[in-house]
Amino acid sequence: MCRHLAWLGRPRTLAELVLDLPSSLLVQSYAPRRQRYGTVNADGWGVGFFPPGRAQPARWRSARPLWGDPSFASVAPVLSSGCVVAAVRSATVGMPLEESAAAPFTDGRWLLSHNGRVDRAALPPARNAESTVDSALLAALVFDRGLDALGTTVREVAAADPGARLNLLAADGTRVLATTWGDTLSALVTAEGTALASEPWDDDPRWTDVPDRSLVEVTPDGLTTTSLS
Repeated sequence: MCRHLAWLGRPRTLAELVLDLPSSLLVQSYAPRRQRYGTVNADGWGVGFFPPGRAQPARWRSARPLWGDPSFASVAPVLSSGCVVAAVRSATVGMPLEESAAAPFTDGRWLLSHNGRVDRAALPPARNAESTVDSALLAALVFDRGLDALGTTVREVAAADPGARLNLLAADGTRVLATTWGDTLSALVTAEGTALASEPWDDDPRWTDVPDRSLVEVTPDGLTTTSLS
């Protein structure tokens, strides 16, 4: 339904992470290699990052396809961060196409992206959702419950909607949390930092696939994976 990524490590430009790589999010917006649901991701995009010296994240989102935004392409090479969450969107049928529906969502501290789908009727009420789309309601629920309860929240939502796909990425500038539940996620651990992505952005043999139904935590010390089964 979407493609997303997170980076934690040495500062890299948004162009490096989102536009320039051989199978970047830009490429995945029109030619994803591992997408199981949908064929293109042309229903919006978003990038969130933590500027140096600022605790709150900054975001740039759009309801247009990523390939149709030359303004971002012109600025991305001069914006850099050591913690980034970015996504391109393939909207669930019936969901609105609007900027506020594009990930990443935020509570002012965390950035969160959802790759998948969930029945909105299966979600408990949550405050301060940025949009009526399923991903925004799920993000608001996660923020309400707290990111330390991410695994528990995903299991509860999956129990209420057994057909849900709940791949989440969240970052607060110092760590990244992720879940796999029904869709793909790969990890790349290097001396410069760690990337998590719906699919590898190049053919580096160090990419590894994260098992389904896992909780992942990335810190400057490395990556840990815990089963959610």
